[in-house]
Amino acid sequence: MARIGIDARFYGSIGKGLGRYTQKLIQHLEKIDSENKYFVFLRYENFDEYTPSNQNFQKVLADYNWYSFSEQIFFPKLLHSYRLDLMHFPHFNVPILYFRKFVITIHDLILLHFPTRRASTLSLVWYWTKFCAYRLVIYCAIVRSKRIIAVSQFTKKDILSQYSVAKNKIVVTYEACEKNLRESPQSSEQILEKYGILRPYFLYVGNAYPHKNLEQLISAFSDVSAVLQELNLVLVGKEDYFYLRLKAEVNKKKVEGVIFPGFVSDQDLSVVYQQALLYVFPSLYEGFGLPPLEAMQRGVPVICSNSTCLPEILGKGAFFVDAKVKEEITTAILKVFHDETLRKELILKGHKQVEKYSWEKMASETLEIYLENK
Repeated sequence: MARIGIDARFYGSIGKGLGRYTQKLIQHLEKIDSENKYFVFLRYENFDEYTPSNQNFQKVLADYNWYSFSEQIFFPKLLHSYRLDLMHFPHFNVPILYFRKFVITIHDLILLHFPTRRASTLSLVWYWTKFCAYRLVIYCAIVRSKRIIAVSQFTKKDILSQYSVAKNKIVVTYEACEKNLRESPQSSEQILEKYGILRPYFLYVGNAYPHKNLEQLISAFSDVSAVLQELNLVLVGKEDYFYLRLKAEVNKKKVEGVIFPGFVSDQDLSVVYQQALLYVFPSLYEGFGLPPLEAMQRGVPVICSNSTCLPEILGKGAFFVDAKVKEEITTAILKVFHDETLRKELILKGHKQVEKYSWEKMASETLEIYLENK
């Protein structure tokens, strides 16, 4: 019996996409592995969110902030005390002082490609200090890990282009989207009204970091609104510095019809997806691209950037554009909106594309990596 640790400090809703990945990994490992002993390390804020369903899984409090000194100094002491045969860090932030065997998951290298002050609220000096620390931590993690799990072939190629690492050290395991959707007890009208969403609308779900390219989307929507009257653009994401800045820009430019509902629960989000006319994803960089897959799962036609991993992950299920060019986004929205045959074709192909991915397969492939490297 191997002793395997999983850094689950991102577990659940607090960790956004990374939290979903960690949560689904643990849930499905519980179903398929009754041989090995697992230690799941959590923070105070998500400690009660996880309840083991397999007696071989034990949760451990590890309340160390991400990217902090305590993570680098005190977290490795805790991990060493559990004498783990293998530790899995589902993100690059591996404590430099952890010296036992580990594997890591690299979702993307966004901060290497977008090291811009626009993506941070920190002072210039502190931002670049943290950026240099980030580069050191990820370099050490990649070099010292037994295996690197990448979530797409694009991410694997990106790692190989940035670091001197053996190609066979990197294994690709795809993520997935939730297929068993929970039904909300509220009607669609009640849910949309709760968030101030007016129909009909186009939809984006995700954060508002600069590489998400939302200013370009808003500009394209402004052009669309000049042609199509009484349509709205709904941008779903937890209100933070970046969304507040985007709101201010919308108000400054007096763009009508842009709705910011803030955070939407998973149960309500399913309805918000389903009621959308189109889902638009103009991101300039992604490691996997889960939101457009979620839109496909819910039967929404997807217009998507043709950058990075997105053609690989979405296949023929999306209408691709060069999202750096505003006119391409505008033209695509108008084309898909007016062409009912095209919309139906995108929905059908989207459903087929989603079926290629499963959390069960991801967990099974990850378990194989554990067993090969423990």
